[in-house]
Amino acid sequence: MQDHDVVGIGNAIVDIIGRCDEAFLVKHARAKGSMQLVDAATVAALYDAMGPGTEISGGSVANTMVGIASFGGKAGFIGKTADDRLGQVFRHDIAAAGVTFKTPAAAGAEPTGRSLILVTPDGQRTMNTFLGVSPRLGGGEVDAELIRSARIVYLEGYLFDRPEAKAAFRQAAEIAASSGRQVALSLSDPFCVDRHRAEFLQLIRNSVDILFANEAEITSLYETGSFDAAARQAQADTKLAALTRSEKGSVILGEGKSITIPAAPVAKVVDTTGAGDLYAAGFLFGVATGRNLETAGRLGSLAAAEVISHVGARPAVKLADLARKGGLLD
Repeated sequence: MQDHDVVGIGNAIVDIIGRCDEAFLVKHARAKGSMQLVDAATVAALYDAMGPGTEISGGSVANTMVGIASFGGKAGFIGKTADDRLGQVFRHDIAAAGVTFKTPAAAGAEPTGRSLILVTPDGQRTMNTFLGVSPRLGGGEVDAELIRSARIVYLEGYLFDRPEAKAAFRQAAEIAASSGRQVALSLSDPFCVDRHRAEFLQLIRNSVDILFANEAEITSLYETGSFDAAARQAQADTKLAALTRSEKGSVILGEGKSITIPAAPVAKVVDTTGAGDLYAAGFLFGVATGRNLETAGRLGSLAAAEVISHVGARPAVKLADLARKGGLLD
């Protein structure tokens, strides 16, 4: 019996969010607006140099699952934490949000993953991620019963960075496909695409039902400077694709058509962390609950607008309430 709308598998990360100016990024050789994987020494040095930080549980797909729960959907998450303080923070926060999370904490010296997110005055975020124990997720930790319980299984592209996590990722996709579930994939980051382009393309063409990418990721995937050209290739390779374009909104490619969804209005962009994650939450919730593609896209835009209006990558208010006010939910 399907009792989850969406189950996600991804990195379990705690975000440490702080503000900085452009000069700080230059001084520490950080590429503005990107996600860079860093080692333990680098994350410690950045943490010492940055200003006060706010700890908020994160992780791309984990954020998406929290968003789905905020819409009133039933979500589950598979991801690896350590038995340490940040692991306890992550476990508490995701459970408090109403997301099913049963992956046991790992014993040992490797800590829970964390991402130092540096937010510049224009709201752009530069992510410096130390994955810690999170990519050590192995095949034995993929909860087949939980995956089979979902209408859609959502996979995080970031997991492709270690062999054991990649194997677990593929295992989850195979379990979902063999159980007749839809498989969704987030490309996660253009640098991630650069590292794994051939494998991503093979996976998308053979195993993925729903693809999520932003403009930088989709043009990187198809090695073109043209969004329109990349979109045409995505439409040929996928059953359904949701391509986000920041203030230009998003383009949904599926059912033989292209649907442009405007960005929802935002009074002030405070922090773009989690915009793509929450767009995916709204879209996946819409698709999983049988809504049409335009409504699913509008739910995604609404969720993205809410999350960029404040610090942090998870909703500050119930998305179901916002959606009802906007006439998108009964």
